[in-house]
Amino acid sequence: MYINTNKYNWKILFFGTLLLLYGTQSYSQKGDGMSNEMSIAKTINDNDLKWNPAPDFFPGCSFTILHGDITEPNLDFFFKVEPNTEVITHTHNSPERMILISGEMEVTYENEPTTLLKSGTYAYGPAGKPHKAKCLYKGPCVLFIAMVSPFNAVPIEK
Repeated sequence: MYINTNKYNWKILFFGTLLLLYGTQSYSQKGDGMSNEMSIAKTINDNDLKWNPAPDFFPGCSFTILHGDITEPNLDFFFKVEPNTEVITHTHNSPERMILISGEMEVTYENEPTTLLKSGTYAYGPAGKPHKAKCLYKGPCVLFIAMVSPFNAVPIEK
């Protein structure tokens, strides 16, 4: 039996092209894939970063906003702690997702053992859970922190 493959190839090509065009058209109409927002890439040593002093109850600490606004949800920032500096017990209204960029830091959450963070370590802190930290001598310690809710830090008197 002889099958004319040319007859079937053009049909496959024609219908394949229609599906491709239809899929591209419906994707672009939804607007799901396009953003006018610019991408960014930062290191802790970039000269254009503006380091701000942290609240008074965090002496020896500073921060710089990487993305977002400190009063809005979805904030990304670097938090710097000078060597041999303790961060007092405090809480946040937001969970924290952190990566230690430089230094070594001990972090203690209430009712949990102290954890040693080394450069490259990811850490998660639940919202409202009291915690404290200490940047060790291999500092400064710089954390990348992402918060879901607007920033706040409330010191805990002990």
